[in-house]
Amino acid sequence: MSDSAASAAAALLDRIQAPEGAGRDIPDAATREVIGRAPVAAVEDLDDAIARAKAAQPAWEALGHEKRSAVLLAAADAIDANAEGLAYLLSREQGKPLNGPNARFELGACSAWLRTNATTVLEPQVLVDDETLHAELVYKAAGVVGAIGPWNWPLMISIWQIGPSLRMGNTVVAKPSEYTPLSVLAMIAVMNEVLPPDVLIGVSGDREVGARLASHPDIDKIMFTGSTATGRRIIESSAGNLARLTLELGGNDAGIVLPGTDPSVIAEDLFWGAFINTGQTCAAMKRLYVHDSVYDEVVDALAAIAASVPMGNGLDENNVLGPLQNRAQFDIVSRLVDDAKARGARVVTGGESAPELGELFYRPTIVADIDNDAALVQEEQFGPALPVIRYSDVDEAFDWANGLDVGLGASVWSSDPEAARDAAGRMQSGTVYGSTRTADCTRWCRSAG
Repeated sequence: MSDSAASAAAALLDRIQAPEGAGRDIPDAATREVIGRAPVAAVEDLDDAIARAKAAQPAWEALGHEKRSAVLLAAADAIDANAEGLAYLLSREQGKPLNGPNARFELGACSAWLRTNATTVLEPQVLVDDETLHAELVYKAAGVVGAIGPWNWPLMISIWQIGPSLRMGNTVVAKPSEYTPLSVLAMIAVMNEVLPPDVLIGVSGDREVGARLASHPDIDKIMFTGSTATGRRIIESSAGNLARLTLELGGNDAGIVLPGTDPSVIAEDLFWGAFINTGQTCAAMKRLYVHDSVYDEVVDALAAIAASVPMGNGLDENNVLGPLQNRAQFDIVSRLVDDAKARGARVVTGGESAPELGELFYRPTIVADIDNDAALVQEEQFGPALPVIRYSDVDEAFDWANGLDVGLGASVWSSDPEAARDAAGRMQSGTVYGSTRTADCTRWCRSAG
């Protein structure tokens, strides 16, 4: 990583962090040294931000689709122009390495998503036009959107919330996670170089601020990505103002490898499907069901990759896996893997912390010969540990995969396109991804569940 990127990150940090002696210290996820000081807003500060966003909203909507699109494209340009500094800050704060499907990837996704939002056509649609009736579908803003983001993909998921909201003519008050506020506030500052005043406001605060955001009478819509428990509290808080809700909550995503699949050609995709962002991804594969006929080969192939993938400080250009972002998540992963060991499951590789790398590093872990009722299977680990469950009856595998009350995403793996398509239809999940990769080609299907 160049010195210029570090300097750019420091300049961004100076723009958004709290003054000396104020705010809350934010540690580097890998080294635990203090990066900077996050502002800590009070409820009164949030009320002021919402009032400003509400006042700015009518003029922003009145710009119209074409002019808003141009402004958002300029905001995407601003993100690209500051991408290296933002990636450096993100890598330190969140822990994800610069390279691989990590920090630079996330910044690229932010600008790409914003450009897609900006160029989405939102012209009125004529639904009925005959001698008795004329009806049109038109797109109107809701008002002020409260966006509450997570710590695992703090910039990309914030853009998922912010981009569509601004495109429609809403204004946004965004509250980043308490774990990763600096990078989000920095990206908002960059976007605000081109956005009109008060169209997008970042507010860094604690849970009390988040609860007030969800319950505030002038908030018209809430967007939240995070735990199911917090999502329930947001639903309760929003009952008074009847705000519209878009919630992405917990997922314990299942993958099924069907009989006859060639392990050697799917192993790398399987690995990254589970270990992207060191397993800290909502739609990552959290439990893998593999048919007995290919079980040992799949386990061995995954273990070989896990043992060879470089892990360490994200600022090292060679690393592609980083630490757990926070101590609470590290403890969850450790508890679930230790429980699996106590149950007699076989740790093929990993299964322990890596203290020589840093306080919150946990080695990439493949756990085999584990029962479906083990805690590591039934609970979302959200970290670098994958349980691989053996099955011999395909119907039982689907029963196990569909047996939990969370279904954000799922995947099926086969060398037979028809078998993969049929299997995808049996998965009870919001989205099902299917790989029909062979030695010659890869085909992916995606279907809404």
